[in-house]
Amino acid sequence: MANMKLLAVLVLVQVLSHLHVHAVSASADMPTATSGGSCHVSGYLPGQSGNCNPEHGSTCCVNGHRYPQYKCSPPVSAETPAILTINSFAEGGDGGGKSFCDNRYHKDSELVVALSTGWLRLDGTNRCNKMIRINGNGQSVTAKVVDECDSVYGCDKEHNFEPPCPNNDVDASPAVWKALGLNGNIGEFKVTWSDV
Repeated sequence: MANMKLLAVLVLVQVLSHLHVHAVSASADMPTATSGGSCHVSGYLPGQSGNCNPEHGSTCCVNGHRYPQYKCSPPVSAETPAILTINSFAEGGDGGGKSFCDNRYHKDSELVVALSTGWLRLDGTNRCNKMIRINGNGQSVTAKVVDECDSVYGCDKEHNFEPPCPNNDVDASPAVWKALGLNGNIGEFKVTWSDV
């Protein structure tokens, strides 16, 4: 009888340890955001240089350098902190190809943005072609989300040989910068944003 109980306990331990290992491996593919609202590096991309267009202060990949990748972004709130960068979504602009959300180019005079990968679609909300409100420099503007600022991939032709974006990037057209009363030559500016 004691041997039967011991055998049953051993089988139960084996089943539970199998379930634990399965749960750990499944979570490895999940976004790395924590309940505290942070988002950690999910890997590194090896740099590969190429024909990079450094307009608007673009950073070009360096061979052999390791660039952080993010499969998440910080949680979205009524005042989500972000870094505003400038980008031309026009044909031949520093944004590369057509916009991810609508497969179109956009004039520099249009109020359009790209969001970091986690904010665009990985937090359970697809923000493609949706409006967001950006606050900065004492001003506010609404802009349409038309593209992704890829936080996972980069250093290739499709991404203008630029590294992956940070996980907190709002990449905005010159028109957005103008509406906020900002000079695009400064390159980056701290803002907050929210869904409209």
